[in-house]
Amino acid sequence: MTRDEFLRQLQEALENDLQGQIVQENVDYYNQYISEEVHKGRGEQEVIDSLGDPWILAKTVIDSVDTTKYSSNVYETQESRSNQDTKQNRAYIFGLDTWWKKLLAVFILVGIVLLVVVIVGGLLSLLIPILVPLLVIIMLIRLFNKR
Repeated sequence: MTRDEFLRQLQEALENDLQGQIVQENVDYYNQYISEEVHKGRGEQEVIDSLGDPWILAKTVIDSVDTTKYSSNVYETQESRSNQDTKQNRAYIFGLDTWWKKLLAVFILVGIVLLVVVIVGGLLSLLIPILVPLLVIIMLIRLFNKR
């Protein structure tokens, strides 16, 4: 099947259930997709075969249309698909929008402060037996040097 045949069958299948602008946007999207994939080095027939039967593809598009989301016959097929793709690859940022997240953040902060206090206290407990005699010796040396 050629690109023109594929796009014509897709258009016929979409025209049964969708309005003109939505049909044209979908046909343009798949025409552009095929062009981009061919430009990347894939064969046109390989790309068309990977898309499958245009009637099944049209059924999928028709099923995905939510008429309450679109006004004045505007359908954003390409943006909808790109939004779905980016949602899968998007990093989740932890927000403090609920009480339990705020409480968790407070517990983590308190835990970090306690950890720092324990580490500093441990270091001081190791160094005080060494530093106190050393400071006493330094003070005695200075005291005798002044005389």
